[in-house]
Amino acid sequence: MTTNTAHDVTLITGGSTGIGAATARRLLARGGRVAVTGRRSAKLDRLAAELDAGDALLTLPGDASDDAAVAAAVAATVEQYGRLDTVVANAGFAGEGTVADGDPEVWRSMVLTNVLGPALLIRHALPALKETRGRIVLIGSVAGQVNTPGNVYGATKWAVTGLAENTRRLVTEDEVGVTLIAPGRVDTPFWDGPGPNHGGILLDADRIAESIVWVIGQPAGVDINTVTIRPKRQPH
Repeated sequence: MTTNTAHDVTLITGGSTGIGAATARRLLARGGRVAVTGRRSAKLDRLAAELDAGDALLTLPGDASDDAAVAAAVAATVEQYGRLDTVVANAGFAGEGTVADGDPEVWRSMVLTNVLGPALLIRHALPALKETRGRIVLIGSVAGQVNTPGNVYGATKWAVTGLAENTRRLVTEDEVGVTLIAPGRVDTPFWDGPGPNHGGILLDADRIAESIVWVIGQPAGVDINTVTIRPKRQPH
């Protein structure tokens, strides 16, 4: 069973920048071993060079919404480190517009990345997590707790909110923990280009990573189910 020691193994999807990269950095700093996936090899290479963690960091190019890529990432992590203690479903993005005027092709990509991606990670990681009595961390959003007019991205994060609780009810007898981390507005590359207006009120990605690492480090019998984190100035 998991001991939540510094030598635990964590797999993070969409981890080359932002919250995922900050979480990898914190876990490596305390002696953990981390596998990170991302769609762009160049960004993964830059992360590996920056962190300079040697064999403690495994970078795995691949799309978080692709079934074969997710299965391969889980298998490669277990092969490299011999176990898997935590998965962090971090990959996600938002597009501009609403259900009235947005681009349906962007919606399709959002649903695949934001909803299918976490479900695939859970599916493929569960056998290894049951062996270690590990943890599943899903990065949701305050947008998945508060309704916003026509927000399709928010709808995908409402799905993640439901997926977290449905998964928790599935795996309680296996002693696998499930946590939904629901950030408010965070200063990450998520905000680059089109997307929701952040209004100039942002958290540091490292603050979210700190909470993720806190959840991962809980005693084996403790399950933190939902963590909502907003900047003090964010009203909704």
